[in-house]
Amino acid sequence: MSDKVSLGKLSTGVQGLDVLLGGGLSEFSFNLIAGPPGSGKTTLAHQIMFSIATTERRALFFTVLGEPPLKMLRYQQQYSFFDMQKVGTAVRYINLAEDLRAGDFSTVLARVMKEVEDFAPSLVFVDSFRSVAQTARSGNEGVADLQDFIQDLGTRMTSWQATTFLIGEYANSDAEASPIMTVADGMISLTPVHDDNSVVRKMRVVKMRGQAHMNGSHTFRITGDGIRVYPRMLPPLAQDHHDGAPVDRDARRIPTGTTDLDVLLHGGLPQGHSLLVTGPSGCGKTILATRFLQEGARRGDKGVALSFEKGTSRLRNAELAEMVAAGDVEVLESRMIDLTVDEVLEALNEAIDRTGARRVVVDSLSELSLYLAPEGRNQLRSTVFQMLTALAKRNVTVLVTMGMDDDFTHLRFSQSEIAYLTDAVVLMRFGESAGQLRRFISVVKVRGSSHSHDLREFHIDDIGIHIDPISSAHEGVLHGLPTSRGAA
Repeated sequence: MSDKVSLGKLSTGVQGLDVLLGGGLSEFSFNLIAGPPGSGKTTLAHQIMFSIATTERRALFFTVLGEPPLKMLRYQQQYSFFDMQKVGTAVRYINLAEDLRAGDFSTVLARVMKEVEDFAPSLVFVDSFRSVAQTARSGNEGVADLQDFIQDLGTRMTSWQATTFLIGEYANSDAEASPIMTVADGMISLTPVHDDNSVVRKMRVVKMRGQAHMNGSHTFRITGDGIRVYPRMLPPLAQDHHDGAPVDRDARRIPTGTTDLDVLLHGGLPQGHSLLVTGPSGCGKTILATRFLQEGARRGDKGVALSFEKGTSRLRNAELAEMVAAGDVEVLESRMIDLTVDEVLEALNEAIDRTGARRVVVDSLSELSLYLAPEGRNQLRSTVFQMLTALAKRNVTVLVTMGMDDDFTHLRFSQSEIAYLTDAVVLMRFGESAGQLRRFISVVKVRGSSHSHDLREFHIDDIGIHIDPISSAHEGVLHGLPTSRGAA
C-alpha cells in the first residue's frame, strides 16, 4: 500500500495560533505548553479546550495544584471564551494533588487511567506537569522512575486516541524536561521578554511533528477575550502578471489636497504609493496630512489616521475632528508604551476592513517610535518596512510624516535610513532670509514617475498650504540652501 496517513487538524480557536502551527493542532498529538509563571500557559490551555470541547468531543483537565480547581476556575471565568454550560458535560476537572502526595507514580497513573476510561475524553490536559516531575525521588533511581512514567504515560496517551497537553514551567535547560520534550509531538513555548521597563509576551512553536510550522518568536497579548497571537510575516508577493497579461504600471494620480503640491508631483500622487513627508517641528507636516485626508473625504474615499499624541477628544485640528465625527476618517490611537509592529498592523488592517479606507496617514513615525517596545524602537527601519509592505499589498495610498532636526547646513530626508523605503519623499524645511524664518518645500523622489526638482517657498494660512512659483525675488534665498537635485 502506498497510501499516506492523513493527520486531522484541530483549530485551536486562538486567533493567529493556527497560522504558527501550520494549520492547527494535529489530532491525537502529544503536546507540551511550557513557560515561566505568569506567561499565560493555563489561559492558553483553557482557551484551546473551550474552543474544541463539545459533548461529543469531551475534555479532561487534570490539576496537580495544592489549591482546588475552584480557585483557578474563578479567574478563568473572567475570559469571554469560558462557557460554564460546558463544565461537567463537555469539560471535567480532576484534582490529582492528593494522589501526588503518596509520591508513587503508579498511583497517579492508575488514577489518570481510571478517569480517562470513565469519561472517554478526546482532549486531556495536565496542569502543572512539572509538579509531577518534582515528586520524583532524588538520585538515579528517581530519574529512572520518572522517565519510565513519562514513557508509559506517552504510550497510553497514544492509545487513548486523544489530543493531550502537558503544561509546565520548563526551559530548554531543565533536566527533567528532556524526556518530556523527546516524547512530545509538539511544544509551544511562552516567554515574557523584559526590556527597558517594557514587557512583551512572545510565543514560539519549538516543534510540531508532521507539519510545517512557523519558526521564530511571535508577539501575543492576553485580553478579555483570551490570547491573541500576531504572526510575524509579510503579505504574499504581488504578481507581476495576471492571466498572462502585463500589469498596467501607469497608476492613476490622486490629488493630495494641496493643489500646488500636485503640480510639483506632475499631477498628484500615484494610487497605492507611500509618501514620506519629512521636516522639522512646525513646518506644516500635519497640515499636509490633514488636507490629504480631507481631499479623500471630499471624493468619497474613507481614511484611517494612526495618531499617538493627539487624542480625538482634544484634537486641535478642527477639520480632522469634523471628518472623524462625520465617519469619513477613523483615528487609531494608543496609550500603551510597549506596542509591536504586529499589533499596529493588525489595528490598521482591521480599520481598513471596517471602513473600506483608501487613504492612510501615520502622523508621525517619530511619535510611533516612542510607543514601540524596545525591540521595535531599535529596529525602526524594519518596522516601517513591514508596515509599508503590508499596506502596499492592499493598494491603499499612505502618507507618513517624520520629524527631523533642521541644522540649515546638512540635507537629510529621514531618520534610521527610512527614506528609501517609501515610494515618494517630500522635504519641508526652514530657511533664514532678510530677518525672517521662511518655509521651503521640495519633491525629492517619486518612484516610476517624473516630478519637479524645484525648491519652492510656501506659506500657511487658514485654508492650507500655498506654494509660491519660482521668481527672481527668491533666488538669493534658494542659493543659500541645499537643493534636492540628484538626491533621489
